[in-house]
Amino acid sequence: MVYSMTDSKSQKRNDEDAPRKSRRAASAKRLARIEGQVRGLQKMIEDDRYCVDILVQIKAVTAAMKKVEGELLKDHVDHCLAAAIANDDIDARQEKVAELVDLLSKR
Repeated sequence: MVYSMTDSKSQKRNDEDAPRKSRRAASAKRLARIEGQVRGLQKMIEDDRYCVDILVQIKAVTAAMKKVEGELLKDHVDHCLAAAIANDDIDARQEKVAELVDLLSKR
């Protein structure tokens, strides 16, 4: 029988990564759905469908993309920014905060 030894830090890191992996998987799944919606939009335009029907679908795609954006932003704050804050490297911390501020100012 083979035993795998993990220290408590490794287990804690795995436990902390679980929500991140779950969010990433959900985002990937949502993006696959969005890809299908965009293909549907292309077909609607090719078929010369009613403008309002196309615009309704565009709003749905936009809302879905905003949901993915929100999940990735949460992931960044919970994982990347939190790690930088916990780190003793002040430059790394300032870089992550500046990166986030820059991103949010582009909205």
